[in-house]
Amino acid sequence: MPNKIKNDKQVKIHAPIVEALKKAYDNPTFQFHIPGHTKGLGTLPDFRNLVGKKALLVDTTDEFDNLGTLTPATGPIKEAEELAAKAFGAKRTFFLLNGSTIGNLAIAMGLTKKGQKVIVNRNCHRSILTGLIISGAEPLWIVPEKLTDWGLWGNVDAKVIEDLLKNNDDVSMVWITNPTYEGVVSDIQTISKVCKKYNVPLIVDEAHGCLWNFNDKLPTTSLKLGADIVVHSLHKTGGSMSQSSMLHISEDSMISAEDVERALMLLHTTSPSLMLLASLDAARANLQSQRGQKQLAKAIANAKYLRSEIDKMQNIHQLKSDFGYKTDVTKVFIKADGLSGKRLESILEIDFGIEVESASDVGILILCNIGNKRSDFEYLVDCLKKIDTHNYQDIYYLENKKHMPMLTPIIKKSLRDAYFSEKEIIPTKDAVGRLSGEVVAECPPGISILLPGELITEDHLPYLTDYSVIEVLK
Repeated sequence: MPNKIKNDKQVKIHAPIVEALKKAYDNPTFQFHIPGHTKGLGTLPDFRNLVGKKALLVDTTDEFDNLGTLTPATGPIKEAEELAAKAFGAKRTFFLLNGSTIGNLAIAMGLTKKGQKVIVNRNCHRSILTGLIISGAEPLWIVPEKLTDWGLWGNVDAKVIEDLLKNNDDVSMVWITNPTYEGVVSDIQTISKVCKKYNVPLIVDEAHGCLWNFNDKLPTTSLKLGADIVVHSLHKTGGSMSQSSMLHISEDSMISAEDVERALMLLHTTSPSLMLLASLDAARANLQSQRGQKQLAKAIANAKYLRSEIDKMQNIHQLKSDFGYKTDVTKVFIKADGLSGKRLESILEIDFGIEVESASDVGILILCNIGNKRSDFEYLVDCLKKIDTHNYQDIYYLENKKHMPMLTPIIKKSLRDAYFSEKEIIPTKDAVGRLSGEVVAECPPGISILLPGELITEDHLPYLTDYSVIEVLK
């Protein structure tokens, strides 16, 4: 089995936070410190029974039980970050709580300043916009290729980035998302060469690509292709608990790790959850282990099985790399003739008990995870075959509603100035022609419908049907 790392017959799998937490569990003390539920005794019994007594016994925070601290990292936490850096091929790795959002905020806050220009793709996550609002930096928008037949954003073109760098000599960084939420992959190697040519750092929000360094059948991580900083959401596909992520500084990065760390010290909670940190440590150790390697290989095999079965269907289709761009095989975006993505999602959920990652106007996203069994996919295929051969009616067209923002923003005022301007709340139906005063972005995928300072047009209204009122500039 071709892997990008050695298996655990050659590498001793060590999870220092997990081991320290187990040691603390095995050697209980009398607790007179936070958290106040005191090993679960001070919480609602129904909740304690739901999550289990052991989970609450290990729900502690840093600085106790020789568990180390998060920012700056010490003890087992520091050791776990060092092991993660080695596993992902980074010079320095920071564990993140509050998801990759906190990493993006720290990048903006620590590395950009008011008035600086930052090249950003239109379909970035809302946390990048939040970071730029905080720092006052100004985005120069890249509008990726639109995959109109699929209702999705495509890959970022290196030539577009070079044209922007050529025409703007005051760009402080290039900050792109790769892969897209649906798994479309950009040519990071070429983009990196362009950035180095103009001596501008490349930041990659690789939130959905945290598995890439662990199997040769997946795309190559941006850490190996010249990016200076890469953010990974381990909780999305890597096996850690929700809201736990990592930020990596690459080996040859022109970015100061200390600048990022200072920003994290300002932003991170001072009471980090050791359960979440241990889950990051465990996820990395699992991916490096022989067991984790087998799980990942099976996830890829399951994805290929699902794709091959869909290719046999008449009315259901999958997004694949032979359309002219690369994709992550484990992210399967499908569409059904005559059905919107939202309608297909509801059929799968209501009729078959299947929940998918997300649905857009055109299709649905299915994640082939390391925790799924082949039987899960055999059931999914059987259900899709039934949908493929039955005449389901689509009712979502009646709603005049859209779900995936595919608009190019018309910016009339800077993000920060607009966000802090005097505002008022008005009925959404009266908002056309006004400037937005807020970030409007539905999760998933967290791509903005409106930015502060963006002109609201008729084209926005189908994306805003769930909003009776909206905040605009006075």
